[in-house]
Amino acid sequence: MSTSLINTKLLPFNATAYHKGDFVEVSEQDLLGKWSIVFFYPADFTFVCPTELGDLADHYAQLQEMGVEVYSVSTDTHFTHKAWHDASDTIKKIEFPMIGDPTGKITRNFGVMIEEEGLALRGTFVINPEGEIKVVETHDLGIGRSANELLRKVQAAQYIATHDGEVCPASWQPGEETLAPSLDLVGKI
Repeated sequence: MSTSLINTKLLPFNATAYHKGDFVEVSEQDLLGKWSIVFFYPADFTFVCPTELGDLADHYAQLQEMGVEVYSVSTDTHFTHKAWHDASDTIKKIEFPMIGDPTGKITRNFGVMIEEEGLALRGTFVINPEGEIKVVETHDLGIGRSANELLRKVQAAQYIATHDGEVCPASWQPGEETLAPSLDLVGKI
């Protein structure tokens, strides 16, 4: 039985990332003060992973306009991230930090480590500017994720963060009506 990470605070970490041609240090402090996505994937030089990371790279500018930073994480090293970036046209599109987690500390912090394999599950976490986890999505290794759906979830999380007392119904899109939970709605939806 697992405990949900929803509304918990980020745990401390320090790591090295490959970002825009350089190796940079990243910690949980870098995620504070803005919305963040932490996007775990099993390994570099694999099959489903580049399709997901390429899809996310294609939506990165839109996420940046929304004030969101993306951090991809695998248990590979930052050196392996650079080699993959240099070798793959799909991965060359990535402009967000690619964090190396060879010790698995960050992967374990988020509860997505496959201990027997030393790899991460496909885990996606949306974190608010206060460092609280607001969205958790975990997939088996064979199930790829959609950046479009992730974008919608971030939009919903940002909306409810600024609209106290409102909630977003299923498949909500920005500009659509929300709900204000009350006794009057019970049994009417």
